[in-house]
Amino acid sequence: MKTTPDVKYIVKRLFILLLVFQLIACKSASGVDFNAIQVADTEATNATKLLYHNIQKISKKGIAFGHQDATAYGIGWKHEDEPKLLRSDIKQITGDFPAVHGYDIGHIELGRPHNLDTVSFDLMRDHIQQLYEKGAIITMSWHLDNPVTNGSSWDKTPAVPAILEGGEQREKYVLWVQRLADFFNSLKDKSGNVIPVVFRPYHEMNGSWFWWGGDNLTPEDYKQLWKETQQLLKQNNVHSLLYAYSPNTISSEEEFDKYYPGDEFVDILGVDIYNHSGNEAFTRDVKSNLEIVRKKARLAGKPFALTETGNNNFGEDPNWWTTTLYPGIKDSGAAWLLLWRNARPSHYFATYPGEISAQDFKEFAELEDILFLDEVEDIID
Repeated sequence: MKTTPDVKYIVKRLFILLLVFQLIACKSASGVDFNAIQVADTEATNATKLLYHNIQKISKKGIAFGHQDATAYGIGWKHEDEPKLLRSDIKQITGDFPAVHGYDIGHIELGRPHNLDTVSFDLMRDHIQQLYEKGAIITMSWHLDNPVTNGSSWDKTPAVPAILEGGEQREKYVLWVQRLADFFNSLKDKSGNVIPVVFRPYHEMNGSWFWWGGDNLTPEDYKQLWKETQQLLKQNNVHSLLYAYSPNTISSEEEFDKYYPGDEFVDILGVDIYNHSGNEAFTRDVKSNLEIVRKKARLAGKPFALTETGNNNFGEDPNWWTTTLYPGIKDSGAAWLLLWRNARPSHYFATYPGEISAQDFKEFAELEDILFLDEVEDIID
């Protein structure tokens, strides 16, 4: 006599199978458990969570080297020459690309085809896709115009209250964030998936040179701007971002905390430091600042980085990399450092073929804990 399977038993087995399939779906091919990765955006894509995981993994191996606009232009060449070709001042010296590639998306808010440094957004998309396929980390800053005056980021006219919810320029700002969101969501890999990005908005807020910093607003308004911008991006279906907070050179933990929006709104801690006060002060500041940021990051369980740096004394120091920069970052635990852009012979922050420090940079690049793209590609999942 045939027996009919117990309905409750069948339902239970199906439920267990469903849970198993969900667990499999929440793990990458390398076994990364995406459910265990908590980031600021609770709806972040798995690719974004994997980026976060990989950044933490890199920080345990060394410091990834980064450069702003590395493949867009360099000293003596521009992207217009061969727009599809990836080239780099750094690659010409070391034979490898930077592991971290920085871009600025200022003027995306205005609907323009180029950013404020004349880099085409179309070219940016193409290069980001190519670099992402190679394992590069993409980070972006946003030098947006002053929404009250339509001046540049350096127009200090107070503007933040005007774009917060209820402000007279709120509608304009909502449109600007929509355009920003459209750009982020247009960054696709070859399979059509959105490419994750480390987004570093409203940086150097403890200085007064931008309309979003220092004397031009209150810390409370800054924190609210951060939170509302993040919420607007989520409302525009942007779930591919890790959010990085980076003041300029700080003197204490209290200064770092002054504008900090809170651990639940930040993924990566950072600091921006240049050698405006000379090389000895720079090495000392990098070391002490990274110690402060490392302490904050470890308490929060987050990675950290030297998010912007460079040598302001163009062409004056042949040994800057090994004698000034490296002593500051050595054994710091930072996940990466980002050198600012090589714009022209009178304004550059890395090095290039024939430059006075090029040989020293090669020695710096060969240090075991300084990681370039090929090395990072071997580390990440």
